[in-house]
Amino acid sequence: MNADAGAEIIKTENVTKRFGELVAVDHVNYVLRENEVAGIVGSNGAGKTTFFNLVTGYYPPDEGTIWYKGEDITHVSPEKRVDMGMMRTFQLTSTFDNLTVIDNLVLSFYRAHRSASLFPLFLTTRKRYRGEEKIAESLETFELQNESNKQGKHLSLGQKRRLEIAMAILAEPRVLLLDEPLAGLADLEIKEVLGVLSKHIGKQTILIVEHKISKVEDFVERLTVMHDGRIIADGSCEECLRAPEVRRS
Repeated sequence: MNADAGAEIIKTENVTKRFGELVAVDHVNYVLRENEVAGIVGSNGAGKTTFFNLVTGYYPPDEGTIWYKGEDITHVSPEKRVDMGMMRTFQLTSTFDNLTVIDNLVLSFYRAHRSASLFPLFLTTRKRYRGEEKIAESLETFELQNESNKQGKHLSLGQKRRLEIAMAILAEPRVLLLDEPLAGLADLEIKEVLGVLSKHIGKQTILIVEHKISKVEDFVERLTVMHDGRIIADGSCEECLRAPEVRRS
């Protein structure tokens, strides 16, 4: 870990979001620290995805403040948050289905390291970037070497999910925010995705939103449980599972 490991990187104070009379997120105070691997779980309607949307800028809060590395980002756009180092993946994979795996990675690398616009890349050629060391490392880390020339539409869901996460990590974000990356995956695919993610433990701050504790209990260092828009437990998986309110909910 680096010297400032453990410093606050994301913090929310009394963050609240309402949809009509429904209070989806209710005065949530939350802290994520540098190089921490943390999870947020809860049943459908618990408020976890809404909270995630607040943190990543897709919803504006009705009350409260969101901080990133000590800076107030409450009203900063999602695009600006990406530029600041917050990279999010979505529940539905967001790859280019008509491009090969390696060209998907080239686009992600080019966007992060060469240009804010992808347009010049389509006017020239992607081949010159395929030999980039970071792209080769990404194919190996995410075990996609054998699929490098397959189009995205021919990948299994698990392979596509690994590709999406690889694309996010190629952008070298300070914080990787994963929105239900295990949804719809078979047990073997879940193991594969968590296996490649585990290679980044200690190197990157990771926040994962998931539906079931059992899927992430061996991966996350800290767990937060939400119910009815509130945090009802925060700590190790074992502590959270023992919490009376979690057992009731």
